[in-house]
Amino acid sequence: MAIHPQVVVITGASAGVGRATARAFAKQGAHIGLLARSVQRLEAAKHEVEQLGGQAIVIQTDVADADQVEAAASAVEEAFGPIDIWVNNAMVSVFSPVKEMEPEEYKRVTDVTYLGYVYGTLAALKRMLPRDKGVIVQVGSALAYRGIPLQSAYCGAKHAVEGFMDSLRVELLHDESNVKVTMVQMPALNTPQFGWVKSRLPNKAQPVPPIFEPEVAAEAIVWAAEHPRREYIVGGSSLQAILGNKLLPGFVDYYLSRTGFESQQTSESRDPDRPNNLWDTVPGDQGAHGAFVDRSKSSSLQFWIAKNRELVTALVGSLAVIFASAFVARNKR
Repeated sequence: MAIHPQVVVITGASAGVGRATARAFAKQGAHIGLLARSVQRLEAAKHEVEQLGGQAIVIQTDVADADQVEAAASAVEEAFGPIDIWVNNAMVSVFSPVKEMEPEEYKRVTDVTYLGYVYGTLAALKRMLPRDKGVIVQVGSALAYRGIPLQSAYCGAKHAVEGFMDSLRVELLHDESNVKVTMVQMPALNTPQFGWVKSRLPNKAQPVPPIFEPEVAAEAIVWAAEHPRREYIVGGSSLQAILGNKLLPGFVDYYLSRTGFESQQTSESRDPDRPNNLWDTVPGDQGAHGAFVDRSKSSSLQFWIAKNRELVTALVGSLAVIFASAFVARNKR
């Protein structure tokens, strides 16, 4: 009996994490609905998917429009059949102090980075709940737990996704549904967003080091889709940020007030006339990677431990027994 390929939907699939995730699923032969605003980049992503052994359909979609998201879901199922995995990943942001932000900027970031996830989740649930199967992956961030300066709109949206997930998760448990939801909290990633994000910073924006390649995020997303659990945290820096905020939030406030401004900027001046992607797409195909390849890590030990926690627990337990036995034997002498 032939195994039907997984049907996957990825929002924000034209660049960055979404592009890397499309490649990762393509290597498994998946049929993928690629959703984003830029047709040019979506077509490039489709070409990569097909070269890697998958199939893809391009659907120009602004996830801030619920009708467009619903229509995209229908188009994917018409082309490939029932959706197995839905990955919410699309985002926009603004680098700016709160005092310089405009109301419409907050609305746009919220519409895409929070409500886009809500609309994608609703479209997925509409199809998955009657079948009682499927996985929804929310691409999150350490900033879902710990807000930082200069990214208030994005941090607020990611916090909102976290709260939305808490409610949804409990409802699915109450209904004893077999539809699974999981959230993957990401570290700083080397994606094109820092080259096209709207910014009021004096210098060019950068991810807060340590920086990871988008393939690290893609690996985590694929793993989470296939092994869904409540939450995955990727990168030791993400774990430190989340735990630090839980244990010493006041200290983290003070620390970020001293380091959080410079750490998000390079030493190069920003071009004030550079186009940004808040309202419209930026021309060209930037692929998955940003400008920080020489400073980025291609793996995460922390995520390897999270992925293999049963093995790690067994090893730690075995070592504890060995050391305890050695200690007892030594004291018997």
